[in-house]
Amino acid sequence: MPTRRMDMRQVRELMRLHREAGLGMRATARLAGIAESTMRDMVKRFESAGLTWPVAAELSNAELEHKLYGLAGRKPGQRKLPEPDWAMVHRELKRKYVTLQTLWEEYIEAHPKGYRYSRFCDLYRGWEGRLPVTMRQTHQAGDKVFVDYAGDKQP
Repeated sequence: MPTRRMDMRQVRELMRLHREAGLGMRATARLAGIAESTMRDMVKRFESAGLTWPVAAELSNAELEHKLYGLAGRKPGQRKLPEPDWAMVHRELKRKYVTLQTLWEEYIEAHPKGYRYSRFCDLYRGWEGRLPVTMRQTHQAGDKVFVDYAGDKQP
């Protein structure tokens, strides 16, 4: 499970202590009550965003968060590829002779830089796992007999 994002007020205080007061990462982390790895991660994010201390203090919380964390729900450097229509994939798989392989090949023809086959299958299985499990059976009256064999043997 991903960790929660730090409050922007706390980020500003960390950077002020580290940059302006000249404290090291270990001392700053100890003062703030956070792990040294968290402090290291925050400094790395700060530097990769190209932020300097006095400028970062003047940014709004939303701007600072956007610069440090990027778009919500995406990791830095993660590719955003076109998603297949999973409902259509699910419907197509019910037809005869249709496999995930054939559907993936059609997807790759439409999106050459799309997901590779293994990731395509993982994403589909994840989507399929969120579907409600139901099995409808329709029976005509008197057509079938259902016998419950639970319990003792029948004589």
